[in-house]
Amino acid sequence: MRAFLRPRTARWPPLCSATPRRLRRLLTVASLKGPSSPPLLEETVGENFARIVSAHGDRTAVISRHQNKRLTYGQLDLDSNVLARGLQSSGVKKGDRICVSLGNNLEFATITYALFKLGAILVPLNPAFTAAQIISALNHLSATHLVIGTETNLPFKPPRSNVPILETIVPDLASTTLSSEAIPSLQKIILVDNSTGRIDPSAFHVTTPWLSVSQDADTSPPKPSAPLSNNDVVNIQFTSGTTSMPKAACLSHRSILNNGKQIGDRMVLSPKDVVVCPPPLFHCFGCILGYMATATHGSAIVFPTEAFDPLASLKAVQEEKATALYGVPTMFLAQLELIDDEVVSKSGFEYLRTGIAAGSSIPAELMRKLHKVLNLTQLTICYGMTETSPVSAMTTTDDPIEKRINTVGRLLPHVEAKVVDPFDHNKILDVGERGELAVSGYLVMKEYWGQPERTAEVMRADDRGKIWMHTGDEASIDEDGYVSITGRIKDLIIRGGENIHPLEVENCLFAHPKIAEVSVVGLPDKKYGEVVAAFVVRKHHLPRGEEPVSVEDVRSWVKEHMSHHLVPKYVFFVADYPKTASGKIQKFKLRDTGVELLKRVAELK
Repeated sequence: MRAFLRPRTARWPPLCSATPRRLRRLLTVASLKGPSSPPLLEETVGENFARIVSAHGDRTAVISRHQNKRLTYGQLDLDSNVLARGLQSSGVKKGDRICVSLGNNLEFATITYALFKLGAILVPLNPAFTAAQIISALNHLSATHLVIGTETNLPFKPPRSNVPILETIVPDLASTTLSSEAIPSLQKIILVDNSTGRIDPSAFHVTTPWLSVSQDADTSPPKPSAPLSNNDVVNIQFTSGTTSMPKAACLSHRSILNNGKQIGDRMVLSPKDVVVCPPPLFHCFGCILGYMATATHGSAIVFPTEAFDPLASLKAVQEEKATALYGVPTMFLAQLELIDDEVVSKSGFEYLRTGIAAGSSIPAELMRKLHKVLNLTQLTICYGMTETSPVSAMTTTDDPIEKRINTVGRLLPHVEAKVVDPFDHNKILDVGERGELAVSGYLVMKEYWGQPERTAEVMRADDRGKIWMHTGDEASIDEDGYVSITGRIKDLIIRGGENIHPLEVENCLFAHPKIAEVSVVGLPDKKYGEVVAAFVVRKHHLPRGEEPVSVEDVRSWVKEHMSHHLVPKYVFFVADYPKTASGKIQKFKLRDTGVELLKRVAELK
């Protein structure tokens, strides 16, 4: 996750051109701390939620437009109690990993708090995952339960039946006993029927219907199987694809609760705010920047559809008189296009004031359009990564426009950051110098689940024993404390706000019988920010009569084996790669080659 934001409660020194030179010298090295107030919340998510319910129980908490339903905080509390008790009766206890593969709906909203109250661990899965990816994820965590819809809704696509996935996990769906060779730890599959009659799940006896779990008559709070602590892991987020080397970031009550609270503070959210949230709940954008930020402030969150739909999002803003709107740049561009084409009226956006634009940098022209057309004059930007729960730096609702375009704001409270030499992490660079950004504080994950070596690669102690999360991002900090992300030391590709690790796609293509070698990089794209490009070395010694692999063959292979967003937009066939003396591929040179090739194609048009 990458993004931009800041709160009015922050107490930053007023550094500006008129600041005395004595004060300006306070920040001469690229190391700083965020505000020390307000104090951190030292409670579990469930305890905080109980306080919000006590104060705002009659206010709307969740609106699911596509389900034509809404819940008050009081009803959400009772419904999550009922569901928690039902989950307990199906064997869920503190510490169990519960994988949830759902779109944005009331079921996801309710199970979030049910699991947090039990101390079970919520593991959101991307609904676009294939059966292989789901199996890999559940096995990596030894998960006990899978909650999944009968269908999956993806942006701009017809609904996808999940029956083939279920049959891969448990071949005999009519069986009355769940036994999965693919996932030995699996105890229950809880099925949410979201197909509106297109699929009949009545014969799937091996699954447990959602309604049978959520219809207990007892609405009293559940009793966890063991005492809860705010330092317990309560949320695990996958940070890369699960077909090769999954990384599962372990986040605590303390980290996600305080991060959500501070994000809402910077947006100046209150119980009067209505936030339209198209970003998915399986991603930290929807889950923490959206749901946790609104819940900690008694605000209402609106889910226009299960998956992003620009028309439904704008209609939700108009119908609910929303005050905030979330999105990545591509979402906002799709919405503005509908208004420009007069598919949606230009009126009805006068209540909007703020929101979050995240996932990639916001071009100046887009920011101006959002101000003018959607009235998002207090739009905020945040930066972070899943491993930091996720936001570490954020602009404020009243930061100058140039700061909201050119920086990712300043640090959240109780967060520390420094810019270090990528080759000597003990060397802190000067203000304005580019290096690797490292972050410390309450928000840093506990570990990557079951991967101590990979945890140690990114979480490192300094000479005083303080743990720092090394982001792999190239950054600089100016003398006013604003952070700028200037590149990536890692090779991560960010396509429309979605993180893509090249290794996932490379491992997939290496399995193709006609491909000898492959290297994947990100290339610039006007719509998505970056897209996947594959540089392929063909196998030349093929059986007689077989044609060499084609561009369409490469794309179809990835589409068949992986999620749609991993399919390369560009495929280049090469004889070899630029390499170092040790044989390591120089991806930056491949990237430059790709950019040059695209320029030539554009010139020929």
